[in-house]
Formats: sequence, structure tokens, C-alpha cells
Amino acid sequence: MSLLRVAVPNKGSLSVSASEILKESGYRQREDSKQLTLTDAENGVEFFYLRPRDIALYVGEGTLDVGITGRDLLRDSGAKADEALDLGFGRSRFRFAARPGRYTELSDLAGARIATSYTGVVRAFLEERGIEASVTRLDGAVETSIQLGVADVIADVVETGSTLRQAGLEVFGETILESSAVLITRTGDVPEGFESLKRRIEGVLVARSYVMMDYDIPSDQVADAVRLTPGIESPTVAPLHREGWSAVRAMVPRAGAQRLMDQLWQLGARGILLTDIHACRL
Repeated sequence: MSLLRVAVPNKGSLSVSASEILKESGYRQREDSKQLTLTDAENGVEFFYLRPRDIALYVGEGTLDVGITGRDLLRDSGAKADEALDLGFGRSRFRFAARPGRYTELSDLAGARIATSYTGVVRAFLEERGIEASVTRLDGAVETSIQLGVADVIADVVETGSTLRQAGLEVFGETILESSAVLITRTGDVPEGFESLKRRIEGVLVARSYVMMDYDIPSDQVADAVRLTPGIESPTVAPLHREGWSAVRAMVPRAGAQRLMDQLWQLGARGILLTDIHACRL
């Protein structure tokens, strides 16, 4: 059987999280950051560690089957590759920024000089809105381009906005793109072995978002308790040796689990336990 060829970021903000989610999904990962490839024959996968910006191009050309990269890099590449799954890490927002008071609305960008590291994303955004502007590609700290007179506006990743404020800039207009790490495949192609990889990763994503809750409760309160903890399909309810009591087990969202424990306690539940889930299949 041929191996599924998967591209993984070799460095940068996505690299560690990508390797972690693959490891949690049961795949071997490299131990040496200088290692360029790794074969996990037992799981039918071969990993290639590449520059995040190049991954969409390799997948789009069919050189590799699957890749993990940023949505921003996928859109910017113009590659014939599609997003198959949002992985939930590496989140960022792309915004326009300029000197305070100079620009307030997107329509003000007509004729402006815009500097960015993501020309494909910005040009597509402007074209969709019928705005004509000059877009120049710059790598690195694009916020200095305004001070140096190279650009009037920049389009860049905005987290807290502190870097922009230090450069004397402020954001304006709507968000250009909400980005995060994504699993991608070539457009129109579902390679053999991909669905297994995707299911494993989805199982990890669910496991990260849920916990297993176990508790004992008087049997006459089970109906009310189950309304609080409906589980995925349905909770498991079993009679206890102690007459008039039942044991309940259900998956519940990690967020709000402590508040849920308080509510169950008020209903009379005791022995309430939360357990991490490492992986699952739903």
C-alpha cells in the first residue's frame, strides 16, 4: 500500500502545534528539528517538513497528498488546494492599518499604496469589493514601510495591536481574513488514507474540547441531571448497589464543566469526577 504523503510546517508558530496534534493522533513525529522526512510505515504515512509558505504549493501540484498550513498562506498561494479541516490553533486576524485619521473606511483605499506580506490575500479582498489600489509585497516588519514612505497603508496580522501603536498606526475597516491552521488537500482529490488521518485528528480536536463526567445521583433526580448532561448520543445510566441511586457517565464540554458540577451538586449528585479524554471517534 502506498504511503500518504503529508506536509508539516518545519518551523514558525504552526510547527510545534502541528506536530503535537499529529502525535496525539497516534503518528510518529521527528525528534530532531533538522530532520526533513519521517516514515511512519505502521500507520501508512510519510511526513515531509517544509516551509509553511510552500506547503499549499506542493499539495496543489499533487507532489504531496495532504498538508498542514495557515489559511492565510493557503489563500495567498493561489494553489489548487482546498481547506478540509480547521485545526483550531494558530489563530490570527488580518487588518488594514495606517496613521491615525488618515483612513477610516475601505473606500478610502482607492489609489492608496498598500504594503503587505500577503499580496494574494489583499488583492483578492480588494478585487471582491471593487477597490483599485497598489499592493506591494514586503517581508518582515511591514509597519516601518509607512514611516519610510514606501506605503500609505499596511495589511498585517493584528494580535493585541501594541506593535502597530508603537509604530504610530491604528487599524481601520473590516477584518481582511480570520486565519488559523488548516488541513488541506488538492482540489478535487481525496487521496487514499486521507479519511483515516482526518478522523484521527477530528477525534483529538473533540477530545480537547470535551471531558468525561461521572457522578452518582438519587434515581429520582436522573431525568433532571440528564437534561444537564445529555452527552453526545446519550449518557450512560446504571443502577448503583446502593438502592435508590444511579451512576451517570457523559461527555460534556470542557468549557463550563465546573459550573455544571455546581449545578449537579445542587441536584444532589455526589462523587462527581472529570476525566480528560485523549482521543475518540464519534
